[in-house]
Amino acid sequence: MAGMTGSRGLWLAALVCGLGWPVLGWAQSAPAPAASTAAPAVASSAPIPFAPAHQTIITTPSAPNAWGGQRTGSEPTLSDRVVSYTIDASLDAAKHQVTGKEHMTWRNRSDRPVSHVYFHLYLNAFANDGSTWFTERRVLTAHGRSRGNARLKKGQWGWVHLQQVEQDGTALKWSFVHPDGGPATDETVVRFDLAQPVPAGGTLALDINFLSQLPRVVERTGWWGDFNLVGQWFPKIGVLELPGERGATQVRWNVHEFHFNSEFYADFGLYDVHLTVPSDYTVGAVGQEQGAPVSKDGQTTYHFVQGDVHDFAWVAAKGYKTLDGSWTGPGSPKVDVRVIYPPEYVGSAAPTLKSTIAALGYFSKTLGPYPYHTVTAVIPPYNAQEAGGMEYPTFFTSEGYKKVEPGTLSQYESDFVNIHEFGHGYFYGIIASDEFEEPMLDEGLNEYWDDRMLRDTHEDITAASPLMKWLGITPTLTAFQMERLGATLRQPADPLAQNSWDRLSSTSYGTVYTRTTTAMHDLELRMGKATMAKAMRLYYQRWRFRHPSVADFRQAMIDGSGDAKDVNEIFDQFVYGTKHIDDRVASIDTRQVLPQAGVTWKDGKPVEADGTALDKQIAKQESDWKKAHPKAKPGSGGAYPWHSTVTVLRDGAQVPELLRVTFADGSHEDVHWNDDRRWARFDFVKPGKVVSAELDPQQQVYLDANKLNDSYATKPNSAASRRWSADVAAVLQAFYSMLVTL
Repeated sequence: MAGMTGSRGLWLAALVCGLGWPVLGWAQSAPAPAASTAAPAVASSAPIPFAPAHQTIITTPSAPNAWGGQRTGSEPTLSDRVVSYTIDASLDAAKHQVTGKEHMTWRNRSDRPVSHVYFHLYLNAFANDGSTWFTERRVLTAHGRSRGNARLKKGQWGWVHLQQVEQDGTALKWSFVHPDGGPATDETVVRFDLAQPVPAGGTLALDINFLSQLPRVVERTGWWGDFNLVGQWFPKIGVLELPGERGATQVRWNVHEFHFNSEFYADFGLYDVHLTVPSDYTVGAVGQEQGAPVSKDGQTTYHFVQGDVHDFAWVAAKGYKTLDGSWTGPGSPKVDVRVIYPPEYVGSAAPTLKSTIAALGYFSKTLGPYPYHTVTAVIPPYNAQEAGGMEYPTFFTSEGYKKVEPGTLSQYESDFVNIHEFGHGYFYGIIASDEFEEPMLDEGLNEYWDDRMLRDTHEDITAASPLMKWLGITPTLTAFQMERLGATLRQPADPLAQNSWDRLSSTSYGTVYTRTTTAMHDLELRMGKATMAKAMRLYYQRWRFRHPSVADFRQAMIDGSGDAKDVNEIFDQFVYGTKHIDDRVASIDTRQVLPQAGVTWKDGKPVEADGTALDKQIAKQESDWKKAHPKAKPGSGGAYPWHSTVTVLRDGAQVPELLRVTFADGSHEDVHWNDDRRWARFDFVKPGKVVSAELDPQQQVYLDANKLNDSYATKPNSAASRRWSADVAAVLQAFYSMLVTL
């Protein structure tokens, strides 16, 4: 989801949240058996517990055979398909309601019988103000900014109504539960009491009739006018995790309530879905369309099928247009790319298609070949922007612009959100992390890889209108610099590995994007770009079509780079901790190394140097040197050398730093400060004295909270103020020149 930092949100974060950054001109096993070997050997009849509601941070890597073991590519399917859904759905466009008949099969991967199963009813988050989602929104947005702030009025609420649930023809009872201790009025998780338990390794089949009422778009899903984005709309089974998987030590149900900042988590499976909508509506969905649509009595039925994914969403909108393209690449099938857009945003259609195809190429080359046959991008209409910036497998929503002008902020925003939402197809789709418990694995790593793509394609943020360009003012900012500005580096409230709901505020949740990206940028700085890329490819290969944890990501980084020291340091300080970095140059002290008065011993006898005589000697030698060097700059040399001492202070966590000292003659010397001292002094004895010192002279350590104190000079340098004065004067002169021509 791009809402926290993608596009406009990230640009604003850069403007209002940045602290201390100078303006620079303007991330082999056989197929799994029915019962995974990760389960314990002895079955248990004890009730199966829920995954913890809190204390969700995982530090122990998963077992090698978790989720059936690493996928080799020789298996009959890309993923271990635990679940399948066959759904017939019909849209009442006037009411924005979806009538659904769902046949679900689910395999019990555990070693014990299962008597109760738990399903998500996500749309019930929008049923009333008493849901967990709305309850948390009131608290979290009071202490920070977030998307999803619309107020629902009468007739705009959303919900899922279960009409009938059957197991082999037997009607089942159900009840709402609260795995995370949410309010009693929350109905986003439901328990079905089975007529017959599912044996270990057995398969459950359920038939569910349901009615889904879409909300007016408030976040991620819903309707506006004749636009219907149908996401999280059907009853969806939770994940039964086994010991050795994502920190689990026993069989457990991972089925969290729908939290305000959380997204989703589900098993891989097969989706076979028929969608019936009014014939004058344009339809797009997850997966491949099967055959030609069938029309009858003003209604048209579309058939979509997609395997090896863990969700299904679709769009139905009246009067929408489509723009098609395709992409081919090594190891991938031919990919059909479609953009679905409203007429008012025709200007966004071609740029969206172009950046989506570019992202297909980049992610396939740098991580692994794209494995699906389709990508569908949807541009929501005006007044439904909260439906934009959302991802589902092979399907995402973008943002609309009336005009995308090359080389301006509008192009950057459009490209960024498209790349970001497509990138979720890898970090949320193929590497199916738990977005409830570990959002940094999706939002954070995806944002980091997006920024790498923008860096590699040399696309920076250019906040310049045609008028500004005409005036010669084209401020630019790199993507990584912008992430840093919104990362709240000075006082981070929560570890990056924290779940999505135990957060101080929505602003703190937003650092899942920006602070993760900044931390990965600095880890890359230490490892090297190529080594970081190698480690990320290993992570993708090891965990594609499975469900990794943060601990699994850390292990892949160590194994892929061979650099346990730097990986563990970044993880301990920032992923599992809330450290901050703020190194600074505290002082520069200089003195000439002169002969000293007093007594010294030579050949066992005291020798006394008279101070008055020494003063005369020093004065003469200095005078003689100046006569011999009439053009020498002050402090650049003399009859005697200079002893300079540079003191640096560390107000936060340890980070490897380069200190560059510059001498009066213009030369410089670099030294490394790579230890855990809170302060250090570096001494230099040279012909000239030190006139300035700077930590991180290339300004590459982005985790440093305050870059303004990284440098120190013995004399003020007015070059910056002169430059800005000249720039302002140039703007005024150009403005007055325009006035004269009017």
